[in-house]
Amino acid sequence: MANYAESLLASGERVLRRAHQHWFVFVANARWAVVALIASAVLTTLRVWLNGSGAIWNILSWITLAVFVFGVLSFLWSILRYRNEEYLITNRRLIHVEGVINKTTTDSALEKINDAVLSESLFGRMFGFGDLDVLTASEQGIERLRMLRDAKDFKKSMIEAKHELEIEVGRPTMPPIRTEPAPAPAPAPAPAPVPERVDTSEEVADTLGRLGQLRDQGLITSEEFEAKKAELLGRI
Repeated sequence: MANYAESLLASGERVLRRAHQHWFVFVANARWAVVALIASAVLTTLRVWLNGSGAIWNILSWITLAVFVFGVLSFLWSILRYRNEEYLITNRRLIHVEGVINKTTTDSALEKINDAVLSESLFGRMFGFGDLDVLTASEQGIERLRMLRDAKDFKKSMIEAKHELEIEVGRPTMPPIRTEPAPAPAPAPAPAPVPERVDTSEEVADTLGRLGQLRDQGLITSEEFEAKKAELLGRI
């Protein structure tokens, strides 16, 4: 069973939890095998106790043997059925596998699970089993897990697996690209100093003549005239 279940897993999928139905289910399925074994034991004891012989007892012996063989085979078949019905929680889905010779597999993606309804009777809480109805967005709608052993812990594991999957899906698949800071722009070259214009002596003399006229007309003061005169003389 384990090998068959492992063959169902996709790449990168791993089993988080396995669970079976409670052993009460096995007892219920094996009830006719138990009855047959008890009946064969009673018939054998009766024959030995009565020390019967004859054709009738021979026929009864064959019947006893047939009942015993039926009981053993039925009991073994019940064991195989019980062990081959399994519920798995993976990091991607909920899987239900059953069948000894002909396998039947149903699964529900964790992201499609909307809710899970847990039902535990008093008897179930005493012996550790419960019913779990998993509500999904598929066409069937409900995945029914009856008399599941440790149903409460199974539900917790399923919810945790769904939460981890949602975190994984919401997380970026690659780290953000680091952006290197843009290099600071190179400082603009300082403008070349403009060479101070050098006036010729004729221009300076002409300018001083006009400034003298402005001074004589009272448009500028003597101090302003002297300051401008010193500036003009410094350009020669």
